[in-house]
Amino acid sequence: MFDPKTVSDVIAAAKQKAVADADTARRAISVLDLTSLNDDDTPEVIETLCKRAQTPEGNTAAVCVYAPFVETSWRTLGQCGVKTATVVNFPEGGTNAQRVGDETADCVAKGADEIDLVFPYKAFLNGDSMVAAEVVDATRMACGPMTTMKVILESGTFDDLTKVYEAARLAIKHGANFVKTSTGKVPVGATPETAVAMLSAIRDARDEDGVDAGFKASGGVKTTEDAALYIAIADSIMGDGWAKPETFRFGASGVLTALLATCGVNPGDAPAATGNY
Repeated sequence: MFDPKTVSDVIAAAKQKAVADADTARRAISVLDLTSLNDDDTPEVIETLCKRAQTPEGNTAAVCVYAPFVETSWRTLGQCGVKTATVVNFPEGGTNAQRVGDETADCVAKGADEIDLVFPYKAFLNGDSMVAAEVVDATRMACGPMTTMKVILESGTFDDLTKVYEAARLAIKHGANFVKTSTGKVPVGATPETAVAMLSAIRDARDEDGVDAGFKASGGVKTTEDAALYIAIADSIMGDGWAKPETFRFGASGVLTALLATCGVNPGDAPAATGNY
């Protein structure tokens, strides 16, 4: 069970454990979904993004781009092992399950390896969990068994950590492979507090239901110190070493420069960031 009263203690313990060194930076790079979701994206911008994803300190887990650039992404990445992710129902989190299912199927057909679905968070917060579940179900069906589905809760719009926990449990119950904090399009993105709530849901889904899911922190992860804290929170709740590409992600763009700098890589040795996600 999740007890909001324990959140501050979990964060305090994680801060003591977090180490923003080169080893942590390399670990963070390996779980990074390098992201560009900007209105002025072009094929050239996405090609640069894909090249940035292949760093001197190891490749990122994925790149995340808008649907029109999915094919550009996977063609540029080739056989390097970096996945191509895209977003659906973005960023509004609408309630039309058929539309979202069709949108997802189109992205999968274009070659997306991973789908980041915006949860119908407004409907959920208004008490309509059934409609929210229907959208997740439709997306899960369209993804099929091979495509990873991450569900974006837009946790910064929640006024209650227990509701964040409940939304995460619902998403996992209906097939989410990951639960994710934010679209990056609202004022509040990832916070340590919502990370604790969501990771507690992941732990309880595993322990109570035998269902495995991962966590993605997105929106506002900008420094190696930020990354170190989220990794430490995950390891403290889920177990040391749990945070790896199969179970943990960051959604960001600019943080890669900070992580490489921590590893001693001169920013001039790698292409510049392409967005502010």
